Amino acid sequence: MAIIRYKQFIIIFLVFLFPATAIAQSGETAAQTEEVVEWKACVQEAKAKHPDLVSAAEKVNQNKAAKEVTRSVMMPQITGGASEVTSNNGFNSNNSGNGSGNSSGSGSSSGNNRITTYQYNIAGQQLIFDGFKSSFDLSTAERNIRASRYTYSVTSSNIRLRLRTAFANLLIAQELVKVTEEIETRRKQTLELVRSLYEGGREHKGSLLKSEADLAQATYQVSQARRNIYYSQRQLTKELGRAQFLPMIANGDLEVKERDPILPNFERLAGTVPLLEQLIEQREAAKFGVKSAYANFVPQIFLTGSEANSNTRWPPDQNEYTLGTMLTWPIFDGGNLFAVVSKNKAVLGQAVADERSGRDGVIVTMVNTWTQLQNTVDNVGVQKKQLDAAEARAKITRAEYAIGLASYDNWIIIEDNYVNAKIGYLSAELNALTAEASWIQAKGGTLDYDKE
Repeated sequence: MAIIRYKQFIIIFLVFLFPATAIAQSGETAAQTEEVVEWKACVQEAKAKHPDLVSAAEKVNQNKAAKEVTRSVMMPQITGGASEVTSNNGFNSNNSGNGSGNSSGSGSSSGNNRITTYQYNIAGQQLIFDGFKSSFDLSTAERNIRASRYTYSVTSSNIRLRLRTAFANLLIAQELVKVTEEIETRRKQTLELVRSLYEGGREHKGSLLKSEADLAQATYQVSQARRNIYYSQRQLTKELGRAQFLPMIANGDLEVKERDPILPNFERLAGTVPLLEQLIEQREAAKFGVKSAYANFVPQIFLTGSEANSNTRWPPDQNEYTLGTMLTWPIFDGGNLFAVVSKNKAVLGQAVADERSGRDGVIVTMVNTWTQLQNTVDNVGVQKKQLDAAEARAKITRAEYAIGLASYDNWIIIEDNYVNAKIGYLSAELNALTAEASWIQAKGGTLDYDKE
């Protein structure tokens, strides 16, 4: 009988051993596939791959091309052409004669003439004066290029905020798993202690049920924290600009490094924010747009010339050329020019208002984010003291409860305070990191902000 029981024990041991070993090995394999990412490496990757940055860069290229289109109006405009034309001319003639007697006669003839004409020509014109309209249009195009470059910087700044937030969320999610697992272990120890006292008759069933419920809550929080890691990884993958997902582990600390505790000069800082610089360039572009609209009322003067050769044989050698000047002046166009001026004035008025609103908004945002940064950093210190106090009280009260010097109700309240303080401290760290990222974004920090 003893031998049979020993064999059963071996079988049960092997049944439990091999699945556990397989699970451990699979866990190690999964862990090995996780990529460890550093903050500065994430910044460099986002700069190279993020589709929003690619889009903003292409917008700059569009405006550069638009400037060259505008410049082309000021350059000589030359066209050339060649032709081969064949014409067919036909004619008919009738001759008739009448004689005496019974004799009569008639005759007819017909023929075709086919003529082929060869021609080639070249013509050109050069703008001499247009009331500086082309110059104003060129200045508008240049301002649009500058505005699009600042748009690129605004995009980069927004990406940095989202990237830093995603990175911080993953850091906190990883820490939260550790914290919730510690809480779960603590709840298990609490349940074991309460159960032993309950079985010994020193504790009632309500305390046992409360301890079981706390353990269930802790187990749920562990599962929730693990699921949150996957979401945070997905969020970071998006902000990195990656096309494919790969599990990641964020490597970094939770310390805020950019506090700026002294009250800044927000008006001075606002002048370096890309969003405001973009609005200023848009206003300047609108000014040149109004000047260009007024220039439409001025005559345009062109120098023109052409040369052509034609003949009925190849190569054509009958040469003709012209050289002169041309003046065009709009006399009546149904009010179109006046409407264009009114429209461009409205665009300028909107740009001026947008700049003023943008400046006010930038300053208010900076004040708000700076205030939030100071508050959240101070709160981290407060929450750390709360955690230290709660941990000390929980340690003392647990020992008192074990020897009967503290009631379950008093102990579990202190224990709950410790658990809440532990999670609260982690939440405070996340809020501080997020506030730091928002402050850097508010004062114009882009992905280049993190260069050494």
